[in-house]
Amino acid sequence: MDVSFLGGPRPQRGVGVVAPFDFALDRELWRWVPDEVSLHLTRTPFVPVEVSLDLARLVSEHETLGDAVRALTAVAPEVVAYACTSGSFVGGIAGERSMCAAMRLAGAPPSVTTSGALLQALAELRIRRVALVTPYTVSVTRALEDFVAQAGVQVTGCAFMGLTREIWRVPYRDVVAMARQAVRPGTADALFISCTNLPTYDVIPQLEAELRIPVLSANQVTMWAALRRLGTRAVGPYQALLDESARAWPPALPEETQEHQEGPS
Repeated sequence: MDVSFLGGPRPQRGVGVVAPFDFALDRELWRWVPDEVSLHLTRTPFVPVEVSLDLARLVSEHETLGDAVRALTAVAPEVVAYACTSGSFVGGIAGERSMCAAMRLAGAPPSVTTSGALLQALAELRIRRVALVTPYTVSVTRALEDFVAQAGVQVTGCAFMGLTREIWRVPYRDVVAMARQAVRPGTADALFISCTNLPTYDVIPQLEAELRIPVLSANQVTMWAALRRLGTRAVGPYQALLDESARAWPPALPEETQEHQEGPS
């Protein structure tokens, strides 16, 4: 069979992704990626530590980042994304910037981190007040609150799950329940759902329609920022960060407002 008329595969554009050793949501990352872009993932070395501030520091050490970036350079990605929220906020804004510098020093092209991408997304949407949902323990959650506050953004509400392992197993219904707990009507300009190991793709449109504010998630902002560096757009129907037309919600009906404020009977 003559297949010469096909002209070979389409040119590929690459995004390198450095993920923690326990990252389990590769498929979710791909859902935000257009057809002409490939993801090239590598993971940090295994360490026998539960999800904690200690683990966040271990998976974001500059030597670890350098080794991962050097492994990715073989496939020549156009941008490198560090896909871990806690690992990129544990050192504050200064620590996040130093991580990007370390990746560039190791040979990375333009680089982004999940927490840096969050700050870019908040600026893009002009968010000054944000509610947070995390799967973390209280100490890790407080570190995220401090990171956001350093950027001049007020945290108006927070809900956390206290998990230390297997975060990728959390079902959507638990994510939605935490979001409803974190967002008090009229107090937040946006909601951020933290942790790249927490599934969020399908709940973002549902929560935006219900809460009538932009809903950001760790994997979403990471892919949005990385793909924007390529001059292309992330794929995500009915997500306010990705689609300006999705940033305006019709006024809530009176019964909807009352039901949301009072909750189920």
